[in-house]
Amino acid sequence: MLSAQGEVLSVPAGWALLAPGDAALSRRIKADGPSWTVVEKKGRKRFSRGIWAPADRIAALRAVRQAERADPAYQRGLDAGRRRRAAAQETYAEDFGAAVKAWLNFHPRYQLAAAEMARRIVTHAVPVGSGTVARTKRIPIEQRAEAATIAWMRHQTTGYDHMPIARIKGERREVRRQLAQRSKALLSRYREGEPIDVGSCPLQAALARA
Repeated sequence: MLSAQGEVLSVPAGWALLAPGDAALSRRIKADGPSWTVVEKKGRKRFSRGIWAPADRIAALRAVRQAERADPAYQRGLDAGRRRRAAAQETYAEDFGAAVKAWLNFHPRYQLAAAEMARRIVTHAVPVGSGTVARTKRIPIEQRAEAATIAWMRHQTTGYDHMPIARIKGERREVRRQLAQRSKALLSRYREGEPIDVGSCPLQAALARA
């Protein structure tokens, strides 16, 4: 095993590897004393492979966790937490959908299209764990709505997913920029209330798909 500095490490006697999976137990192990966190890098991603720590400490803290889980109050707390998160998620989905519709700002004649488009973007982007820009809190919700809309259009109304893009630094970003301009030009027609040829409009085709 290698340290972050590339030093070869030997696991101390009496230590054991706690496999990943119980975040609460892992936090307690780290806070309770010395431990080694094992991380594997694959490309740009990092994967947790567990924590090395004294075996007796792992056993003791695991026993505490098991006792807590056996307490009916623990399950009640879990249920209450799930309800709070579900309510917060529902509220955020409503707020995000409203932000998307506000950013679209379609002409009244295209309000049904705006509503359906917002619904689909919310369904795709808002779920916890989706990894989309809608889940970040680093930018205001209005900017999240814009970015999520452009991303949805890139995948639903352009050939981006099947485009051969050269492995040149900045090339993918440039392609995305060009497609974003195309998407914004299309959206402007809906904002102005211009007549749209349903048969040739990529947005209408995307909304018509189940």
